[in-house]
Amino acid sequence: MASSRDPRARNEALYCHTPVTTTIGARVRRTEDRRLLTGRGRYVDDVHVEGLLHAAIVRSPHAHARIRAIDARAARRLPGVVAVLTARDLPECAAGVPPLVPSAAMRAYHHAAIADAVARHAGEAVAVVIADDAYHAADGADAVRVTWEPRPAAASVERALAPGAPRVFDDWPDNVAGVARSAVGDVARGFAEADVVVEAALDFPRVAGVPIEPRGVVAHPATPDGLFTVWSSTQVPYSVRGAVAAALGLGESRVRVLAPDVGGGFGIKGHPYAEEVLIAVVARRLGRPVKWIETRREHFLTAAPDRDQRHRARLGARRDGTLTAIETRFTRDHGAYPTLGDVIGLNTINHLAGPYRVPHFAGECVNVVTHKTFMGAYRGAGRPEAAFVLDRLLDRAARRLGLDPADLRRRNLIRKEAMPYRPGHAYRDGVPITYDPADYVAAFDRALALADYERWRAERDRRRGTARPVGVGLSAYLEGTGIGPFEGADVRIDPGGTVFVAVGVSSQGQAHETTLAQVCAGELGVPLERVVVLGGDTALIGFGHGAIASRVAANAGPAIARSAREVARRARIVAGEMLECAPGDVVLANGRAHVAGSPDRGVALGTLAGRAPRSRGLAAEGAPGLHACLFFHPETVTWAFGAHACAVEVDVETGVVRLLRYAAVHDCGRPINPTVVEGQLHGGIVQGLGTALREEVVHDADGQLLTGTLMDYGLPLAADVPPLVVEALDYPSTINELGVKGVGESGIISPSAAIANAVEDALADRGVEITRVPLLPGRVWEALRRR
Repeated sequence: MASSRDPRARNEALYCHTPVTTTIGARVRRTEDRRLLTGRGRYVDDVHVEGLLHAAIVRSPHAHARIRAIDARAARRLPGVVAVLTARDLPECAAGVPPLVPSAAMRAYHHAAIADAVARHAGEAVAVVIADDAYHAADGADAVRVTWEPRPAAASVERALAPGAPRVFDDWPDNVAGVARSAVGDVARGFAEADVVVEAALDFPRVAGVPIEPRGVVAHPATPDGLFTVWSSTQVPYSVRGAVAAALGLGESRVRVLAPDVGGGFGIKGHPYAEEVLIAVVARRLGRPVKWIETRREHFLTAAPDRDQRHRARLGARRDGTLTAIETRFTRDHGAYPTLGDVIGLNTINHLAGPYRVPHFAGECVNVVTHKTFMGAYRGAGRPEAAFVLDRLLDRAARRLGLDPADLRRRNLIRKEAMPYRPGHAYRDGVPITYDPADYVAAFDRALALADYERWRAERDRRRGTARPVGVGLSAYLEGTGIGPFEGADVRIDPGGTVFVAVGVSSQGQAHETTLAQVCAGELGVPLERVVVLGGDTALIGFGHGAIASRVAANAGPAIARSAREVARRARIVAGEMLECAPGDVVLANGRAHVAGSPDRGVALGTLAGRAPRSRGLAAEGAPGLHACLFFHPETVTWAFGAHACAVEVDVETGVVRLLRYAAVHDCGRPINPTVVEGQLHGGIVQGLGTALREEVVHDADGQLLTGTLMDYGLPLAADVPPLVVEALDYPSTINELGVKGVGESGIISPSAAIANAVEDALADRGVEITRVPLLPGRVWEALRRR
């Protein structure tokens, strides 16, 4: 029985009703697709305003250098060039780019929007050229001459932690930004109780999010509404508003930020960037609107990558397979600025024990700064690294114990009768972790069935010793989804019968215009096509947090349901007056309000909206109209389970890995739209396949980027992807009244782990050990030759 202090108990008490939700769970087509597929989408580069100027940014070619002089005379003489500006011309840029998540455990740092004296990574902005078109601006940037004093660079964690290493920040004693830790039980005791201990040194590479649309900003110092307006290809318009307002010395109410259609984000657009502040400052300085659109080369050079962790981990187990302890100590290479603080390291630690009973656990992350592009959060945000480490250890333990890897996992999965399960440590929001009730064993076995696990295990045994052996890999995970602090929704019905839903989150392709409309339509009893969802505009609703961290459905969804429910209540009051019945006898269905039992005795919702301002009943409520704006504040995250299984074939003569089968299950709680859920899983899995097989951001010892084009950075290809078998499971969340959990990041968590396990399984008789991804053909071939 949940106690009265349990947030689940409070939510169950508050929302023990049966809302009208006929459209939730329906496989309806995405509302936004027709607009986007017929070329009617509007992206940042489609924003054209009178007097628009264009910006090109002069960037450092060095990973670490002092700026001795900037000569812009030749650039200023070029046709079309309006201005060339540096940090000395733009003192507001010194306000810098704030960390997205400040942490007391991390050292303070300063990230100026444009470098003044020192460049700390290749690609850092040192000047900006403004011209009448983008081509003249680019020519101007090429003509700017910078006198540099190159300095030694710490371009790797090993170099950054070495005695006497070049420091990223002169006022720090070293390059350690901070240390994140968490522990449960006593790991020394746990390993003492183990019959088998396996250890591994495991590396997870730096990877880039590569959306179709790169970043872009348009800043207008004085739009007709009197506001300073910024259009940005961002996932967090409110955070951008805060950064711009702080730099300009304006109140946030004087700054409007719009995220129009955004062509993909994947987390890398989930924090403010220097360019958003820089372009805003330039626009105010010149008194004209300014546009900057990132090139693909700039994207690889300056958009924040993620991952880049190096673990030394160990796992202890008894002879019967019972886990006794897990411990990992690892580094995270933040690049030049620790923008996300200790969030990613804590995410990895909090997720590393996965869905298993682990009585003794310890994790420690040393956050290191280096002379490389600063890191952000890419889809998964610390969880793929956790799954990779955990599942590599589990497979090695199974091999040592002579157990089927599936059996070892099944023996240690948390049982449904132990739910809600509390592993004993707190999440990064400070709340003790409690796993939502679910049947992990049944879900895991479902993944095995979808993958045809036993057949592929038999095929593996049949192909042992051949030139193309087969291996089978597994991975199961937990994902904390739907983190707060809040989201809100403004719902109103206009006299024409259209329902407008304004939310504080923006969309980058997640189908918000469809799924969030389904929530509202279900509560109000209106056809889905009558609901219009508006977002990505700080002028629509006063507060918002952003479309990051698998949180929109689990935060904005309940906020919409609450607001729509309040609008429905108000509509019943007005309908009761018009139909001369009690509000409790009013039924809302098919866009109408009618008396229960008398469907012919009714009135359209649009008519009610027109009558509502004159309603005596609503006057007594204190506000007119069919309108409400309410917020949802989750107490903590809601936990989702998932499991992946795959079969691979390895060509031992070339090292090529080919996927033969891939299956996955994910507990998304109550699916709002199963088709959208499956699409999210497909997309995440494919990105995970890219990390497992192709993708890695590589720098040389001097901090120079070696993978700066799509010829060098290997994105997944259609030929890499087998038919994906995915299934959404429904174990409702106990954190929100809709029962929904996040799904946006889930698909990418396990592919690297499952594929690495499968490749090692295929090559186990040859003594090959997989310690890192991506599993490029050359890397697999070399591993075979070394053994």
